[in-house]
Amino acid sequence: MMKRLLAVGLSLTLVFSLAACGQKETETKEETTATEETAEDKEVISTDAVKVQIGFENSISEPIGQALEKWQQLVEEQGDGSVVIELFPDSQLGSKSELIDSMLLGEPVVTLADGAFYADYGVPDMGILFGPFLFDTWDQAWTLTDSDWYADQSGLLEDKGLKLIASNWKYGERHLMTNKLVETVGDLKGLKIRVPSNQIQTEGFNALGATATGMALDEVYQALQTGTIDGAENPLATLYGRKLQEVAPYLLLDGHVKNFTTWVCGTAFFDTLTEEQQELLISTGEEAGLYNNTLVDESEKEYLQKMTDEGVTVTEPSEEVLAGFKEAAQSFYEMGDKFGWSEGLYETVKEAMGTK
Repeated sequence: MMKRLLAVGLSLTLVFSLAACGQKETETKEETTATEETAEDKEVISTDAVKVQIGFENSISEPIGQALEKWQQLVEEQGDGSVVIELFPDSQLGSKSELIDSMLLGEPVVTLADGAFYADYGVPDMGILFGPFLFDTWDQAWTLTDSDWYADQSGLLEDKGLKLIASNWKYGERHLMTNKLVETVGDLKGLKIRVPSNQIQTEGFNALGATATGMALDEVYQALQTGTIDGAENPLATLYGRKLQEVAPYLLLDGHVKNFTTWVCGTAFFDTLTEEQQELLISTGEEAGLYNNTLVDESEKEYLQKMTDEGVTVTEPSEEVLAGFKEAAQSFYEMGDKFGWSEGLYETVKEAMGTK
């Protein structure tokens, strides 16, 4: 009797053990399957991600290049993997004009541009943003970009097929490097100064007495070296990044343009994104802009010191000398008919930026 009870007990134990093993094996398989499915989902998201290609003229080592890496990082951290940013410095994707033409065809590209270029693409009033000595302070620039006037202009740009993603990036104060000493506005007379190839910047420097010469940024070093041009203008980071101090040893800190820049894509591409993806690009672009502005502010002193150490003659004009530049620049704002500007645009913009 005792042996029979013992045998029954052992049988029941074996049954329960097998059942438990079976349940555990089933749970393990389910967990493994769930893990595999999650990995597959992530792989699908990664494979199908929208690749936003940002092309720009600058080096990745410049503040703007470092800030773009920050933007790339923010999209990765704050997004769900459905959007990724790819960076193409040093004009790898083509010139600014070529990139804008591509985005108008619906390509997923982004580049930096400003009012001078937008004027050439059918929104003429935006050209005034690049007028010489328009802003006295950066606060005036940010007041303008927050204004109803700027919102209206951005809407007109969208009608032309271009969508502004962010407008709060400092490119820097633009200064002048030359192969001859320039101390006053009169010294510019007859000098061939490289500017980006657009009507606004060309006429802006012509108004100051120079002979403006449109040219791609990557051609400037050789043009200075051969004497094709006498000078070039850009923020310090770009001037130094292109090693122009080697062929143009004179720097005039005139700050003729407080150059904020914008990141732009085609509306055809932007409209293919979900609302969440659009908001991700805009919010992270603006956050990266604040990071960029800190880098630009910090770097200007460093670049100036490097130029001085490398033998550049630096001229910082007095207020009296700057007044001469500003007086000469006023003739630019009288060319509204030539640019196709709205009636009274200069006064309208001054009011929108809080200086009238």
